[in-house]
Amino acid sequence: MVDETTSIAGDPLAGNMGATGATGNGTEDSGAKRSASDTIREEAAKYADQAKEHILGFAGTGKERATTALDEVAEMMRTAAGDVDAKLGEQYGQYARTAADGIAGFAESLRSKDVNELLEEATEFVKKSPAIAVGTAAALGFVLARVLKSGIEAAGNEAKPSGDTPPAEDLKAEPAGVGTPASPGTTRN
Repeated sequence: MVDETTSIAGDPLAGNMGATGATGNGTEDSGAKRSASDTIREEAAKYADQAKEHILGFAGTGKERATTALDEVAEMMRTAAGDVDAKLGEQYGQYARTAADGIAGFAESLRSKDVNELLEEATEFVKKSPAIAVGTAAALGFVLARVLKSGIEAAGNEAKPSGDTPPAEDLKAEPAGVGTPASPGTTRN
């Protein structure tokens, strides 16, 4: 059994503060409790700061990926605008170019702002127009779910064998005529 009266002197988590093994008076005990709670608070604040730094790092990486993806979408739309010109007319091609310019402008505005600025703007937007924010979040969630589902389905289709050949586990290796009646045109011995 451990003797609690022989704790290390100055240990903020132990109830005893003396080096001699004495229990100390109430003031030392409350000082130890205060010191322990201060230590816990300081550690919690340190971990919270580290978590915030990691989250901001992830958000910065996400912002870079999003702006790159938006730039690629804008470029694809500009490329497709030529086909739209030929098939549907220049007016519709111009719509595609205008949309591409809008997407590129949005990507540039995202790129030029700090993550904290973007979070503040998003918070203000939600406060001003909560219904629009909820609707936008729902629409983005739906689009994201469809993209993920189609990606999963595409990955599943790549794993399946092509053609009408059944998977190998569905094929049974039985000798001819065993377990099945003879087919027309076959002979039994």
